[in-house]
Amino acid sequence: MKNSERRRGEGRGRNETLVGVTGRQDGGPTVRETLLFAGALLAGVVLVVRFLNARRAGKGRGRVRGGSPVVGYAHRGGATNAPENTLVAFARGLSEGADALEMDVHLTRDGELVVIHDENVERTTEGFGRVSEMDYSDLSRLDAGYRFEGEGRYPYRGRGIRVPSFGEVLRSFPEARVNVEVKSDAAEARRRMARLIKGCGAEGRVTVASSGHRRMLRLRKEIPGVATSASLIEVAVFHFAARLGLEAFVPTPYVALQVPVRYRGMEVVTPGLVEAAHSRGVRVDVWTVDEEEEISRLVDLGVDGIMTDRPDLLRSVLDGRPPGKTVD
Repeated sequence: MKNSERRRGEGRGRNETLVGVTGRQDGGPTVRETLLFAGALLAGVVLVVRFLNARRAGKGRGRVRGGSPVVGYAHRGGATNAPENTLVAFARGLSEGADALEMDVHLTRDGELVVIHDENVERTTEGFGRVSEMDYSDLSRLDAGYRFEGEGRYPYRGRGIRVPSFGEVLRSFPEARVNVEVKSDAAEARRRMARLIKGCGAEGRVTVASSGHRRMLRLRKEIPGVATSASLIEVAVFHFAARLGLEAFVPTPYVALQVPVRYRGMEVVTPGLVEAAHSRGVRVDVWTVDEEEEISRLVDLGVDGIMTDRPDLLRSVLDGRPPGKTVD
């Protein structure tokens, strides 16, 4: 073998031996260097998280919320005391001390946004059919008090209570704060919502909600400048990040997390979630709470809003007095 070939072979052997011992090849990082870098990066993340958690804890729950009172929402107007999602319910809810009205809207076949929770009319009226397959003129003839049972049997039946349009609600209660969940994916529903809010000058008193993430993204694009709550996906992302202390890294294009107390046996509204939301300037509104002890517990926890079918009970708890008898 020639000397030149022998030297090339010896060179290959030395390189292979070096790679096997150090993990370095062609000047790249060694295994040890890679592990050290990963460890340093992980330590940095831990330090950042601890720093953010310390800042959050230092702010304190009351200071983050600014000491503002809990907002009482009449859920569907106060569905226990009057026919839900009607002008009668909304008027009664406000008279019983609600600070804001919560409602749902669907789009009729002829393009009107109407205030009704279900996609069908059977549960609350004497009629049958899907809202999306009915004209507003047909829907408005139905008795929205027909199914309600209260003191006496069907006390609101035959009293001329109708399914209102969203515009009618905004005009009937021009000072009331409104939380409206959009149930329709139709583009016309978004356009109609934008026109009604702007036309009634209600930009500063309406919060738009939707559990669907794509629907919410489209609503925000259609009505920029109007407050929105978090979609279901956004709530899940924030909740998970808060458990890890990483809420500072989550985008928050919403003003509120609107959540149940529990979901499938898991506690949703926790001190950690409330503090994490407040550290980002986000409200925590809880639905739907009708028990006095639970209301008191949530108030002590520091939530910002409570949605209830019993606005009279909620107001009595918030004001520290026994609830009075409801009135028509």
